[in-house]
Amino acid sequence: MNQRLFGTDGLRGQVNIFPMTPEVALRLGLAAGQFFRNGKKRHRVVIGKDTRLSGYVFETALTSGFCANGMDVFLVGPMPTPAISFLTRNMRADLGVVISASHNPFMDNGIKFFDHEGFKLADSVEDEITSLVMNTDTQWDYPPSERVGRAHRIQDAGGRYIVYLKHSFSNTLTLDGMKIVLDCANGAAYGVAPSVLEELGAKVIRVGDKPDGININSKCGSLYPEVISHAVREHGADIGLALDGDADRLIVCDENGRILDGDQIMALCADELLKKEMLPGGMLVATVMSNMALELFMKERGGKLLRTPVGDRYVVEVMRREGAVLGGEQSGHLIFREHSTTGDGLLAALQLLRIMQEMEKPLSELSNWLEPFPQVLKNVHVERKIPFEEVEQVQDAVRKVEDAMAGKGRVLLRYSGTEAVARVMVEGENPDKVEEYADDIVEALKKHLR
Repeated sequence: MNQRLFGTDGLRGQVNIFPMTPEVALRLGLAAGQFFRNGKKRHRVVIGKDTRLSGYVFETALTSGFCANGMDVFLVGPMPTPAISFLTRNMRADLGVVISASHNPFMDNGIKFFDHEGFKLADSVEDEITSLVMNTDTQWDYPPSERVGRAHRIQDAGGRYIVYLKHSFSNTLTLDGMKIVLDCANGAAYGVAPSVLEELGAKVIRVGDKPDGININSKCGSLYPEVISHAVREHGADIGLALDGDADRLIVCDENGRILDGDQIMALCADELLKKEMLPGGMLVATVMSNMALELFMKERGGKLLRTPVGDRYVVEVMRREGAVLGGEQSGHLIFREHSTTGDGLLAALQLLRIMQEMEKPLSELSNWLEPFPQVLKNVHVERKIPFEEVEQVQDAVRKVEDAMAGKGRVLLRYSGTEAVARVMVEGENPDKVEEYADDIVEALKKHLR
């Protein structure tokens, strides 16, 4: 088997095109069900999804595979990805499954898994499941007919998640008097996100809370932070919160409409934890995409930044290994290990709101410590994902840029784990030069990887 189904965050692709077909989903249910059966009397899997029209297709196919292989399925409907991580632990399930393509448009979908502890699966486990799915000679170890699984719909899943989120917020604080713009991206959090903020006392101005199956992430959510920026200024709100389609990432703006990315939110939270001596080893974990300014920010405060490959699962792996409690990605995946096992946009928002309430300061005053270096990120469609080091012309283009920046910037090339795309990131002191350097590398990629 020489084909890998899983990228950096599960399977993902256009619906009804490999690998996002009902047949693959059915075989995934069979394969994961067979892999995770462990001899217990009954086996459980929790399945959630976002609001995409195609969610029904994959929910049904996965349920068939799991039930056929002897697992009881608990269907919770549209629910944030981190809610499935929580519910998997809360319901003592063997496995959690999320049907979502995160921030992608509605025509895409994806499937990702959590183990019984609520962590994303290791590469080695994904590879074993892939081998079962892709091998047409796989013999399924079906249980006897009386051990076939049942499917159940869970009606109170949203309420359980809301209570869990509220427990992560200080029980001595409320959000009374706060006006919050909340963009749910017409996605999985459209029901639970406004509820948790309102139950804590906030006045919520809702955006992107009317999903119709095809409007998920459409000119709303974390990919379009200008929406909350405009709404905050229009309504005189204290803060704007933008989630993505499966609500595992968060982008915010302050009361003036200034947009803050994941790096800036992490800096604010890390600073607070350092001052309270609650950041073990002074460690913050982020990916190679995080801005150089974040690294300098941590160093200046006696802390350190540990970098990982792109993907919140890799951030979590390093956090677990090193004993870190805070990590995340520039894109807005933020992990607070005291409370969660994965990135959670709503939980991160509550931690940010807690800091604002405890310090009794507006976000603009709290978030002006980190001024990111100019950074340009460009995507290039590629036909082949050849290792960059094997393409001499690309290496030459990178060397020229690095020589020109003379150690006062950096270049990062990587392939998307979910799309046929090469990503070019250039960071440096001069924004005009950074743009020019990125364009030079993009041209080299276009010429030699298409």
